Amino acid sequence: MHVTVAAWVALVAGLVVLLLVDLFVLHRGAHAVSIRDAAWSTAGFVAVAMAFGALLWVHEGQGVAGQFFAGYVLELSLSLDNVFVWALIFGAFAVPAAYQHRVLFYGIFGALVLRGAFVAVGAELLSAFGWVVYLFGALLLLSGLRMLRGTPPPDPEKNPVVRVVRRRLPTTRHIIGAHLFVRERGVAEDQRPERAPLLRRWYATPMLAVLIVIETSDILFAVDSIPAIFGVTREPFLVFSATALALVGLRSMYFLLAGALDRFAYLHLGLAVILAFVGVKFLLTDVVHIGAGASLLVIVVVVAAAIGASLLRPPRGAG
Repeated sequence: MHVTVAAWVALVAGLVVLLLVDLFVLHRGAHAVSIRDAAWSTAGFVAVAMAFGALLWVHEGQGVAGQFFAGYVLELSLSLDNVFVWALIFGAFAVPAAYQHRVLFYGIFGALVLRGAFVAVGAELLSAFGWVVYLFGALLLLSGLRMLRGTPPPDPEKNPVVRVVRRRLPTTRHIIGAHLFVRERGVAEDQRPERAPLLRRWYATPMLAVLIVIETSDILFAVDSIPAIFGVTREPFLVFSATALALVGLRSMYFLLAGALDRFAYLHLGLAVILAFVGVKFLLTDVVHIGAGASLLVIVVVVAAAIGASLLRPPRGAG
């Protein structure tokens, strides 16, 4: 697949437009996102991804489009873990529903930049060092086994970066709107920290700590998801486009699923199986070839089975 600079520019520009439409058109102003709005937004973002895949099919053929669709479904599936962690973070920091969408916008924007860097590094490593495929395979297999053991998510309040920020930056006692920083004159006396404001003018707010936890958690997820998608396609353009389109629509999916997260009790088992499958695919890369179509089928069947089992036969005490 030959990717021109114009194609990269068009992709990045399209992502920026999607982000701006989501922030300033679909969810303008600070308000709690309803399930109805989240459902429509989620459907819209999925439709955009499907249209992008169809465009690839027309211009590059079925094989390239199949790799994109497999990568997109894989990233969307693995990103569901982000939804669980976001709910945990917002609960730990008591972030009101009206401000969650704005901080997720900041988080997704940062995640896109970080994922782009991960994709560039991953592609370079795979190109320069053939043995990296085995390293990726072992990493994904271990991640799958760890998830099968049900390793609990980290406590957001114990995040070491958050501790450093709180110790070094003057931070207001409570959240002030969706702001990361606020002017000193706009902060009531009982909300001001003991430390002097930054540049004699600004205070940080606890929302900055929330954003830091979201970004650091995404780095941890990227360690699994980026190697996993390279198991489906080695083309950086497809890897980044599939990852980015999955991330852009993830905020809407969060508001759609946030109230029903406890019902998907077996989803982590399905994601663990998928990570292990891609890990084994890497490890057997010189023995057997598993195409994008087969990978897509495995991912869809495993996720559907995990969700179906969660809804039809929830564990005792769940839901």
